[in-house]
Amino acid sequence: MARKAGDSERAPLLLPSSPSSTAPTVDEESRQRIRRASNPAAEDEKLSAVRGTLICISVWILIFVLTCNISLITTIQSPIAIDLRASTEVSWFTSIYLISITSITPIAGRISAIFTPRVYLLASIVVQAVGLLLTSRARSLATFLIGRAVTGVGSGAVTPVALILVRELTSERRRGLFFGCINTGYTTGVACGAIIAGALEPLVGWRAVFGLQIPFALAAGVLAFFTIPSPRDTKTAGVTTADSSTLAQKLSQIDYFGIITLIAAVVLLLYSLSSPQVQIVPIILSLASLVLFIFVEAKWAREPIVPTSVLRSRGNILTGVASVGIMTARWGVLFYTPTYVLTLRGWPQARAGLTLIPTNLGFGLGGLLAGWLHIRRSMSFYISCLVTFGLFSLSMFAMSWISTPTSNTSLYVAVLFFNGLIAGALSNYSLAHLLHLTHPTTHIIVIPLNAMFRSLSGSFGSSVSGGLFLRTLRQTLHDEFAARGIPGKAKLIRQLVGTPILVQKLTGVDREVALVGYETALRTMYMAGGFLAVAMLLVQAGTGWTAPDSDKEEGDGGNVIAEGDHVVSSVLSRETGAS
Repeated sequence: MARKAGDSERAPLLLPSSPSSTAPTVDEESRQRIRRASNPAAEDEKLSAVRGTLICISVWILIFVLTCNISLITTIQSPIAIDLRASTEVSWFTSIYLISITSITPIAGRISAIFTPRVYLLASIVVQAVGLLLTSRARSLATFLIGRAVTGVGSGAVTPVALILVRELTSERRRGLFFGCINTGYTTGVACGAIIAGALEPLVGWRAVFGLQIPFALAAGVLAFFTIPSPRDTKTAGVTTADSSTLAQKLSQIDYFGIITLIAAVVLLLYSLSSPQVQIVPIILSLASLVLFIFVEAKWAREPIVPTSVLRSRGNILTGVASVGIMTARWGVLFYTPTYVLTLRGWPQARAGLTLIPTNLGFGLGGLLAGWLHIRRSMSFYISCLVTFGLFSLSMFAMSWISTPTSNTSLYVAVLFFNGLIAGALSNYSLAHLLHLTHPTTHIIVIPLNAMFRSLSGSFGSSVSGGLFLRTLRQTLHDEFAARGIPGKAKLIRQLVGTPILVQKLTGVDREVALVGYETALRTMYMAGGFLAVAMLLVQAGTGWTAPDSDKEEGDGGNVIAEGDHVVSSVLSRETGAS
């Protein structure tokens, strides 16, 4: 059905929640036809309040476990490094986990369409539990890192499936609020992960910190499996929905070569950035793998992981790039705020994680307020995105200014809260604007792809921000000792880089140099984050008010995504039930 480009972008994607609305939009009319054909009885079904609540609880727990494993390393890396004799490899503790998540996330949309979200999520949580078990039993650095990688592979399904559930199970009016709830789950996990790990480690050891997560993850995965709606055995235009296909038929629909080339591109890039020295060969191989992936998706794959219509979308790509840049700066705050109080303030390890409370409280509140008060229908949020990007850059410059041993504590907490508040609102606005810029039939792919970009930002925050911090710290310590005419401190420098809490045990000149090194490294990293945020504001500005070539996107994307979209829609056809 032909439409004008302007109408396709400005018309609501779903019916307004008001009961006075009688005529569906063209987008909604098409979606309703698909649903009626694939599952005629679904029109009259709604999720019960109890079932919707159980879905929210199970997904929230999984998000909590996912994000706990990101931040807990910040407060227990020292005992792990000592036990495994890996002081110089501590940056990999988080990087390999985030790399694994990022490489798996973009395939979630297509895999969910093939196997259904509930099956894909449960299988992934089983993998996550195996990874946590390996990590908790590790007796060597290699086993520990393998466990972290397996945990990340299992965790990769959580974010995209959660976003897909919100898109399919909630009304348009409350969708922004539920996206904000996901942000709240993330920020709660990041904040509590560092606090819980820091408090538990002296009592039960670092191994139990990982092992105790297993029963919670498995219980939440099983609960989600039995509460997320399942598809019925139906056929639409000769296409069988997911549950009535045999396992062999489902496996035959997977674009294996596309998955391999995409994962290789992500892993090689992040491996290079996460290394102590940026390596050129992996970056070249990453680019080659990316080119091969695009060729496979455009010319070869019958059911591509990421259709070319999505790859050509200017709004989608620029939003992803802007998200990576802005959240890279944000992750620098999350990773190194506990380091600030451990080194420059002398706080005990058990209290260091408390500094994440104000910034993560702000992040959750920012996303909730933006979704509750403003994001209540499908429309352009172009101006809102630019304003929040600008405010975020100011907050990063302020972080650089106040990261000193003598700055006012109340002011530091206030800036941390503001940084989180703006980041939470920004995250919600950019996703809502992205859904406005892209055609609804591509959302099943766009949502996981955007989740990949956000996950990529965590990896970039660990590798880019972390790399800048560690290189600046190492160089400053070397220069300061040299300026004081004190040779033979190479071993102490290595220990200080890998074990921040060691600063508290130093005295005299060694302590003085350590404080200068950490202050310089923190302020440099935050200043770089501010300039990066300014650059990303310009990138976000390039997305525009409406999507370019919307007619072409609809014609290409709608055909490519049609099968996957109606499968997931038949699985999750209760559009307003969870609200």
